[in-house]
Amino acid sequence: MTSILGISAFYHDSAAALVVDGRIVAAAQEERFTRTKHDAGFPTQAIAYCLAEACLRPEQLDYVAFYDKPFTKFERLLETYLAYAPAGFRSFRLAMPIWLREKLHLRRIIRRNLPGLERARLVFPDHHQSHAASAFYPSPYDQAAILTLDGVGEWSTTTYGVGEGSQIRLIDEIRFPHSLGLLYSAFTYYCGFKVNSGEYKLMGLAPYGQPVYRDLILDKLIDLRPDGSFWLNMDYFTYCQGLTMTGRRFDRLMGGPARRPESRIEPRHMDLAASIQAVTEEAMLRLGRHVHQRTGLSRLVLAGGVALNCVANGRLLREGPFDDLWIQPAAGDAGGALGAALFVWHQLLERPRYPNGRDTQQGSLLGPAFDDLAIESALDQSGLSARRLESEADLLDTVAALLDDGKVVGWFQGRMEFGPRALGSRSILGDPRRPDMQSRMNLKIKYRESFRPFAPSVLQTEAAHWFALDPRHESPYMLLTAPVRDCHRLQPSEAEQRRMASDPDLLQRVNVVRSTIPAVTHVDYSARLQTVDPERFPRFHALLTAFHRRTGCPVLINTSFNVRGEPIVCTPEDAIRCFRSTEMDALVLGDHLVVRRSGDRLHEAEREAHLARFELD
Repeated sequence: MTSILGISAFYHDSAAALVVDGRIVAAAQEERFTRTKHDAGFPTQAIAYCLAEACLRPEQLDYVAFYDKPFTKFERLLETYLAYAPAGFRSFRLAMPIWLREKLHLRRIIRRNLPGLERARLVFPDHHQSHAASAFYPSPYDQAAILTLDGVGEWSTTTYGVGEGSQIRLIDEIRFPHSLGLLYSAFTYYCGFKVNSGEYKLMGLAPYGQPVYRDLILDKLIDLRPDGSFWLNMDYFTYCQGLTMTGRRFDRLMGGPARRPESRIEPRHMDLAASIQAVTEEAMLRLGRHVHQRTGLSRLVLAGGVALNCVANGRLLREGPFDDLWIQPAAGDAGGALGAALFVWHQLLERPRYPNGRDTQQGSLLGPAFDDLAIESALDQSGLSARRLESEADLLDTVAALLDDGKVVGWFQGRMEFGPRALGSRSILGDPRRPDMQSRMNLKIKYRESFRPFAPSVLQTEAAHWFALDPRHESPYMLLTAPVRDCHRLQPSEAEQRRMASDPDLLQRVNVVRSTIPAVTHVDYSARLQTVDPERFPRFHALLTAFHRRTGCPVLINTSFNVRGEPIVCTPEDAIRCFRSTEMDALVLGDHLVVRRSGDRLHEAEREAHLARFELD
């Protein structure tokens, strides 16, 4: 038996993953255990979980793989600071202590946190090798083109190559400071959202605007070539030498200062979001065409933070040259831990793969599960009144009836998801047919901006009837957008259209009914969908089937089980705290159902204490 522990840490979304004889046994982000969103510390608790899942001790590990090369990254930082000196001294002064205290002593830190590790070999793949491995090795393909895009690893920001059998080969790269991910993050910062966590908010805001700044971006900020390669005009960016992404010259170009976080979102910010989204999509389409031309391969796999841009992914699938694509569900740095472990098994140890047309990500349900004893204990301590449904059919029919009645249900089942998306294990569910459900769930349950879209989960067999998704394709990991089919669309009335044109209030535009499933239909008639099949998601598939049988609708709203600023819940205790501090109507923990009784008051003190623990970004 060969056991390989993969680790990502010290930048964004620390995580651990364990691979035993080539099989992915466990993977989880540290934030889920510490309850600190995007926790970048050493993933002590995630590692402990992975080892416990495999019944292994640190001394039984054969390899520990860290997802990048710290010394090479440090070299890049020093060279960048020297190139911009004396500007950037404040940033340099803040960055150096953590590098000198921790990041340059990673071998010592790993061994200190894993006592008994003496026999394990430590391996440090390149950052984008880890991304490439995370994309190709779990994919269903024996051969595929590889494209990785993120902010920056050591020096690379974009790479492409080929995966064949058990080997990957990266062919070309784009290097720092020229980065599609950092360009998108610069607009995230400028529009008042938090870098490294608010990019998906910018993507969600984009359909409300028009890409009026697109040509300005392409003229002044990025030289985008026909082959998808690009060069950024660094006169407008400060991320190399400052503590912010953009500065005064960028402000002047875009017509004013950056939006203050939590301030009103104006039409200008919607247009900026639409413009940078359009540029990103164009860059990915050009890159895709070039990679296809260079490799001659019909399938593409993607990883890196930019690969979480599901709108661009959807266009790449529909309009690009590839027959199919597969995206690592934990495409960001967390997935680098999994990629590093798989890189050791296949690339370094040259162990074969046996793809059979299905991915080996196991639905990305790679986190901890909790048995009835743990759930009952948590419920007993909470004082909540719960009943256990004796049969699965009874449970599913009861929950389907609650959803049909307009209730919002917290759904906690099986193993926790690895990656940023809730896929039916740690989810909050609602009826997509109700026009007020999007704003209600955003404002009273998630405590977040009203414009934020919700994703539909749809039965795989019904997806093509509701969304413009080729029946040959699937989207199990919620990483593709597709248009709602014309037959389910509804046109806003003339009065609604006039009101939307004259009123910049996002809430007014959100509540306009655009389809028979308005709560998951964005303003441009798109939806970020999850296709649900019985093999990956058996109980969630069964619930969707029960709802479909009851209502004729095979779609549910599926959003992550958390409130704004909080990581997705991990334990039954986390789920109960979240339930009690929101206006959710019901909570399902395994086979146990809690229904908030009519007249029950929200636990205001608990709500305030719960929300106070989390930074509202």
